[in-house]
Amino acid sequence: MGASSYFTKEQQHKITESIRQAELDTSGEIRVRIERFCREDVLDHAAWLFYQLEMEKTVQRNGVLIYVAVESRKFAVIGDKGINSIVPPDFWDSVKEIMRTQFAQGNLTDGISLAVLEAGKLLKQHFQYRKDDTNELPDDISFGI
Repeated sequence: MGASSYFTKEQQHKITESIRQAELDTSGEIRVRIERFCREDVLDHAAWLFYQLEMEKTVQRNGVLIYVAVESRKFAVIGDKGINSIVPPDFWDSVKEIMRTQFAQGNLTDGISLAVLEAGKLLKQHFQYRKDDTNELPDDISFGI
């Protein structure tokens, strides 16, 4: 059973549409990675995945990874150096709080979708959408095992 089995096609579509919607307001790029387990430090693993997914290859280095390990009940938000060099250390706290609150209520899909939309709002503060903006990273959900 892979990580995708936790979500119906409709739920997957909702998350993907949240990514598309969030990226309409920003030149930032948002990806969602979902796995069943994370057996190591969640931030270390998310940082490793960030590079495995080649998220550092955006022109402005403004990619954001929202990572969730469903069965391990762990999650992380990782921003690239273009973001991290200009924002305070607590920049992603509101995104993480949305996830924490929704996950505690059993709302996995809503937690991810709302977190993506919040990340888009935050990114807009520093990386506004440009008319010549191109979608540099896929909007689909990346599923692990």
